[in-house]
Amino acid sequence: MATTPSFFETPAPAGLTGIKAWLLTHDHKRLGLMYLWAVLFWFALALVIGLLLRLELMTMGRTIMSAGVYNSAFTLHGVIMIFLFVIPGIPAIFGNFFLPIQLGTDDVFFPRLNLLSWYLYILGGLLAIVSLFTAGGFPDTGWTFYVPFSIGTKHNVPMTVFAAFILGMSSMLTGLNFITTVHRKRSPNMGWMQIPLFTWSLYATAWVQVLATPVISITLLLVIAERLLNIGLFDPARGGDPILYQHLFWMYSHPAVYVMILPGMGVVSEIIPTFSRKAIFGYKAIVFSSMGIAIAGSLVWAHHMYTSGMSDTAIFVFSLLTFLVAIPTAVKVFSWVSTLYKASIEMSPPLLYALIFIYLFSVGGLTGLVLGAAGPDIHVHDTHFVVAHFHFTMFGGTGFAFFAALHFWWPKMFGIMYNFRRAYIAATLTTVGFMFHYVPMFVLGLMGMPRRSYDYLPQFAQGNALAAVGGILLFAGIALMLVNLLLSFRTRVAAPANPWGGCTLEWTIPSPPPLHNFLRKPDIQDYPYDFTEILRKS
Repeated sequence: MATTPSFFETPAPAGLTGIKAWLLTHDHKRLGLMYLWAVLFWFALALVIGLLLRLELMTMGRTIMSAGVYNSAFTLHGVIMIFLFVIPGIPAIFGNFFLPIQLGTDDVFFPRLNLLSWYLYILGGLLAIVSLFTAGGFPDTGWTFYVPFSIGTKHNVPMTVFAAFILGMSSMLTGLNFITTVHRKRSPNMGWMQIPLFTWSLYATAWVQVLATPVISITLLLVIAERLLNIGLFDPARGGDPILYQHLFWMYSHPAVYVMILPGMGVVSEIIPTFSRKAIFGYKAIVFSSMGIAIAGSLVWAHHMYTSGMSDTAIFVFSLLTFLVAIPTAVKVFSWVSTLYKASIEMSPPLLYALIFIYLFSVGGLTGLVLGAAGPDIHVHDTHFVVAHFHFTMFGGTGFAFFAALHFWWPKMFGIMYNFRRAYIAATLTTVGFMFHYVPMFVLGLMGMPRRSYDYLPQFAQGNALAAVGGILLFAGIALMLVNLLLSFRTRVAAPANPWGGCTLEWTIPSPPPLHNFLRKPDIQDYPYDFTEILRKS
């Protein structure tokens, strides 16, 4: 069996060896791998908790846990998935690993700051775990930490909120690093319209991270201050306003949706042209739509609050903006589909996951328009319809884009190939499980089943049982996918430098990449998706 040297055996900076070479590394690739294993750990933990939640709802009444444990479990599931997986997943792993390479440089602009970001990420995760074993136990507020419940509950909210604050600091520093790297470190021969679309998506995301994250950071500190000092900022009896918390929270958290999804769109924008052997349709349109989503997506936060007593004018404005933000998103979808039209498509696991992403994210986006209109939103607000929409967008979107990125860049990161047959089976099983898991929730929501409910009425029993079966299939599919990737370390089939026939800079260097990325000065193409030379060689 052909073998290849492992990335773990590549030279470490400054002559460091062993675990110290990793814990003190400034190499963006090693930090990307450290994020990879940390993120996969948190994802696996949250996945198990999510399966337990769905098994609890499989039947009426108590199944495997009490109501109190259920409330804490869905809070833990949400906090881990949002703050430790979905938001940092693609930027922290693949952004750290490939952004400098795609820019033709040897590292990010602030390598020491990059290491600090990783330590803050680990510290935030550890604090979240420690809060489980301190007085009061894990909070039962949900991942939104809504007041007044988050202020009045006896559970240990401050430590978990502070953990989210630390994770926000990590996110801001990463965003600042990416912005500076794009401006100051890209190859001198690379103009703005020569930057690959994945890097463009990270650039747009980074601006949202830098500008929006301080809002949630301040808000979380206010919750801690309310708990410890009893100031009364959110207490109407003392001149405060609980609705103020919702505005502050969603002023960050809706832009954060695009922090989650924009990098995933960048991944798909790399995969589609590579396996179509065709230049991406509408390169500039995708670039400008990324920036447009980052801007417009920051202006629609109050569509989460139609039931809070807003004026008709405010509802009209936020509903209109919500529909407008769908335009740049649709530009991307039509560009991807147009790229596939009459292309020489080569099916592969990364492309399969990307195609699944397009479908699931489109469903999530279209159901988002239902929630963006005040009339239907008031009917389905806080029901399982919202749960299904959110997961179609975030899991069907960002999650499947993450899976696509894993399969696309795994050979480049580790220099080894995985088993395609198992990858196809895992993708199919995951998709079937996803549909059976979340589509019944749309129906349950339209029937009126509230979310975050421990028990339900008899008319909701059939839908919940079907969703539980789908959840088991979904869990099995993801488990098979991860096992298949890990088994590649045992079989160790060597990956060539360019196994997919890509034309961005990461495919011009060895697999895995050398310490300083480029053995010679990279040649920058006039257009990053020019497959002329690739097709000529093939």
